[in-house]
Amino acid sequence: MSMERAKNYPIDFFGENVFDDEVMQRYIPHKTYLELKSVIEKGQTLNSQLADVVANAMKEWAISRGATHYTHWFQPLNGFTAEKHESFISPTGDGGVITAFSGKMLIKGESDASSFPSGGLRATFEARGYTMWDCTSPVFLKEDKSGVTLCIPTAFCAYTGEALDEKTPLLRSLKAVEEEALKILNLFGFYDVKKVTPSVGAEQEYFLIDRKYLNSRLDVKFAGRTLFGARPPKCQELEDHYYGNLNEKISYFMKELDNELWKVGVTAKTKHNEAAPSQHELAPVYSSVNIAADQNQIIMETLHKVAARHGLCCLLHEKPFEYINGSGKHNNWSLTTDTGINLFEPGKTPYDNMMFLLFVSAMIKAVDKYSGLLRLSTASYTNDCRLGGYEAPPAILSMYLGSDIHEILQKIADGNRDREGCPRKIMDMGVATLPRVHADSSDRNRTSPFAFTGNKFEFRMLGASMSISWVNTVLNTICADVLSEIGERLQGCQDFDAEVQQIISEIYREHGRILFNGNGYGEDWEKEARARGLRCVRDTVEAAEVLKEPEVRQVFEKFSVHSGVELDARYEIVLETYSKKCAIEAKTMLSMCNRQLLPAVRAYLAQQANEFVALGKAELESGFLREHIYDLDENCRQLNDQTAVLRNAVAQLGAYEDPATAAYCRDVLIPAMRAVRETADYLETVVDKRFWPLPTYDEILFDEQA
Repeated sequence: MSMERAKNYPIDFFGENVFDDEVMQRYIPHKTYLELKSVIEKGQTLNSQLADVVANAMKEWAISRGATHYTHWFQPLNGFTAEKHESFISPTGDGGVITAFSGKMLIKGESDASSFPSGGLRATFEARGYTMWDCTSPVFLKEDKSGVTLCIPTAFCAYTGEALDEKTPLLRSLKAVEEEALKILNLFGFYDVKKVTPSVGAEQEYFLIDRKYLNSRLDVKFAGRTLFGARPPKCQELEDHYYGNLNEKISYFMKELDNELWKVGVTAKTKHNEAAPSQHELAPVYSSVNIAADQNQIIMETLHKVAARHGLCCLLHEKPFEYINGSGKHNNWSLTTDTGINLFEPGKTPYDNMMFLLFVSAMIKAVDKYSGLLRLSTASYTNDCRLGGYEAPPAILSMYLGSDIHEILQKIADGNRDREGCPRKIMDMGVATLPRVHADSSDRNRTSPFAFTGNKFEFRMLGASMSISWVNTVLNTICADVLSEIGERLQGCQDFDAEVQQIISEIYREHGRILFNGNGYGEDWEKEARARGLRCVRDTVEAAEVLKEPEVRQVFEKFSVHSGVELDARYEIVLETYSKKCAIEAKTMLSMCNRQLLPAVRAYLAQQANEFVALGKAELESGFLREHIYDLDENCRQLNDQTAVLRNAVAQLGAYEDPATAAYCRDVLIPAMRAVRETADYLETVVDKRFWPLPTYDEILFDEQA
């Protein structure tokens, strides 16, 4: 007898807070629904009459679900989302109110553009900015204790027309890569393909700690990470946390997290413990990149909201704790057609294989040619703390294809006509009851920043707290650029097959230096990378300079993804944000040293000195204690002096909007902060626990409640 399905089974409520296709058909007249679908799928113009009907349908649906307000939900250039709530009510002449929501209100909103990062595009007195409905991303409802709000995904631009958000350039890049990919597909005879869309699955890593530590550690509260903390006796040496049994409290949190995400149509599928203690991961099913970008922002917001309900604090900082893994966001990117073809899926016929190899070769050239731009797309003050250490990808961009595909490309480059790959390996474990299975064509390389993983590219350098919009804007644009070059060559060639093979061969010979199948963590890799001529960019300050390079500016302007002034603005915002975050950390360290650490050490030193005096002539005890007191005194003086150096460095900070300030932070402020931490962390190991004012790593990371 089959068991009755639980009422809270996901299929019963998945997407219930999304104005999706099924809801649109119920609330919008059929003719209008078809017009809207045509606008969404074919990029046609949304007229005011259609907008009015759709707006009224959205309002009726939202109100039926308990909504009282709506908001234009957008992504300014600060890494977060923004929203201004407007009520549906409208006054009547008799002193009453009615509910109203017009097409004009749906399509366009207004916000203060000067209060968001603009990189000099908007002066303080130039306040007007516009939000514009992105009909290709589903409208959804946000529920919390304050009520229900209709959230309308929108783009955000200045009064003068420049993009001030992450969505606008992403949408522009989608058009660019689609047009260039379609040209290649048509040349291969795929005339039925009308649309090519980048698909993305963004794996999200995060830490959970007990919320009580948020109030007892100023660094976690203001910087999102620990600025002090000695190494605990155990970190992740035993590999016992990765995929480990879920703590009941964490499992309960994850259950509610899934439910909240499923309600808004986020296909959260995978959840597990990550490698570091208190670290976890969530992964959704793949979706079109614009929707994936919006949903990843929803995921990050929901992580914080649900964690607070469970007495937890979610840390999305890329390196909240030293000595253990940081948190990234693996961006799994591929190109798919409206006919169901994944352009990075190896085919079985020669033509399929050659088309696949051509698209893979295009990415090889794009990654090598624009490695500096890709590095920038993952650069931030917080991600600088992570890249290159504890299983994060190295800061040097390289590409992994796996042995089979690498071998095929090498054969083509060598003029070998045998284009077939290696036969699939059968896994036979020698136990009759275990199934014999096909192994994948190659192993995975977790040290590679940009790895081919069967039918997609996994870009692993992205930081956990970052929006995925910018990195995918870059991927789409550089892919479009190389496909454009390839298309021009193939358009007028006499022997199509020979030209395809020649292009693949040339790209492998000229750009194969970016391919590396070895250990990216190895000590010799940086030396080898430099010998190959690859860029070795260690920090955001250096990475930002790529936005000044003519080749980079030309590729964005070529496809109208970014104008020159928008790139200048992004350059300033990247460095200004870097400076501000560094300054916040430095000031937080000063506050913690002056008001917590130094007083605690001095108090303990005084207690030990009094004990020494009380011992009198007890030679053995006093000899040991004398050394201990001298050590404490010396390190306390050193911490006091280093704090003074840091205070002076902070006092010398220039204006945040000045790019030179970012270089000052990197070269002066960060080394001063590092010195303070080193001494403070040592003192933590020798000061009586009863005197130390901060919860330690062993308490935070191995808290039974988290």
